[in-house]
Amino acid sequence: MIRILLHRRHPLRNQNETQPATSLQFPILLKGDSEKDPTSREEKSMYLAHSLQHPIRETTTLHECQSVSRRLRPISVSSIERLRQRTNATSNSLFEGTGHNARALKINASLTRPLTSSDVDNSANCPKLRVAYQGVPGAHSEAAAGKAYPNCEAIPCEFFETAFEAVEARLVDRAVLPIENSLGGSIHRNYDLLLRHNLHIVGEVQHAVRHCLLALPGVNFEEINRVLSHPQALAQCEHTLTKLFTTKVPVREAVDDTAGAAQYIAINKLQDAAAIASLRAADLYGMNILASDIQDDQDNVTRFLMLAREPIIPRSGKPFKTSIVFSLEEGPGVLFKALAVFAMRDINLTKIESRPSKKRPLRICDDGNGMRSKNFQPS
Repeated sequence: MIRILLHRRHPLRNQNETQPATSLQFPILLKGDSEKDPTSREEKSMYLAHSLQHPIRETTTLHECQSVSRRLRPISVSSIERLRQRTNATSNSLFEGTGHNARALKINASLTRPLTSSDVDNSANCPKLRVAYQGVPGAHSEAAAGKAYPNCEAIPCEFFETAFEAVEARLVDRAVLPIENSLGGSIHRNYDLLLRHNLHIVGEVQHAVRHCLLALPGVNFEEINRVLSHPQALAQCEHTLTKLFTTKVPVREAVDDTAGAAQYIAINKLQDAAAIASLRAADLYGMNILASDIQDDQDNVTRFLMLAREPIIPRSGKPFKTSIVFSLEEGPGVLFKALAVFAMRDINLTKIESRPSKKRPLRICDDGNGMRSKNFQPS
């Protein structure tokens, strides 16, 4: 599966601006392809909560930390389904009654208008806009959500898929999720989720990532035996960590997100652990900053996608991107022929992402059989 991102102009917008985008959330089925198989969803719990109202201070007790953890109320998939049923019942009640007005209301409600670029610009200042992100308060994704929608209410989600489902279930209005990092590369999980869920890309925002090494007050480098953070954050700070710990090498432990590592250390009062997280996470959870800007490359930027239930209509004369998903059969020059279509129309390709196809097994080429491909059957 190949994902191609296109735009018609070369200039890139600066990091302080968001860029509108359009997306085609359907596969282009070429010769030999079959219809997309439905993907079954596992029954699992999801966590949505409001941002923390009070930061955890140095004098915060263990009981207060645990009360913060209990604010994350689990919402199951069945609960979302019940919310959908109640929403449908409320919508149907608008059509009750007789007469011309009732019929007109039903017709007008069915005419859903796609969002325009101006709608996205205006919604950025809407104080009631609810935006989902993956992680806990203090995560870099929360900062990206605030940058994309300055006056929004940021809603933390436990998993990436939780954020997708929250938008689809109308629990939130938007989702802001990472798609690419300048050091770690593409976030393949979110590419796959874009294909599985019926959401549209309505913009993007770039966020400069600044990592800090955090520990409980009074803990020094000699006492730290392990460092907790997201796997990408650990990889982005590997060389700096080696320089900071000269006498011993602490164990690296991967967790779901950077701020979650700081929260875990604060709640459990871990004296032998440190976390790689943001400056805001240090303020929220009462952590001491042992070192700032510990990322190996100072130009550490993550690109986030802004997702919504409705697509946008780009304004003419303004740069925009289009995302297309399609698959190809094997053969000489098939990729070249597909990409030539864009080159002949002066469309610039900004990124090509290849993903494995789940519809068929891995195929290999048999040199002894006329270079014909066959399915690979593992022993």
